Amino acid sequence: MTPFKLEIITPDGFLYDGQADSLIVRTTVGDKGILARHEPYAAALGTGKIRVMSGGRTNVAALSSGVIKVGTDKTVILAQSCEWSDRIDKKRAEEAKRLAEERLADPALSAKELAIAEFKLRRALNRLDTAGK
Repeated sequence: MTPFKLEIITPDGFLYDGQADSLIVRTTVGDKGILARHEPYAAALGTGKIRVMSGGRTNVAALSSGVIKVGTDKTVILAQSCEWSDRIDKKRAEEAKRLAEERLADPALSAKELAIAEFKLRRALNRLDTAGK
């Protein structure tokens, strides 16, 4: 496969800055595969996994919303948060899941509070799933 330049950027800095053979990301309308010479493309990213294939290896990360822009010279992912599967703190993710579930059980939640709690639960579940738990 022909490699292409990939950058994954979070508020903390670069998570990945290198070559990739292929990429699979979760957009808000489904999974999208990216190869070298992909047509220009931009999309919102949902909560899900990113799979970066490079040099015969596949690295998986937990993504929590962002955007992707595929250009002629590189592909850039700007992520609200993104963690490689082997770096996910499973205990912290379990605690976030428990707190989100507790919050969702509160019948007095406003619509905004409900949306935030649901987002936090999706993020925690994705982190746990990506970490292999």
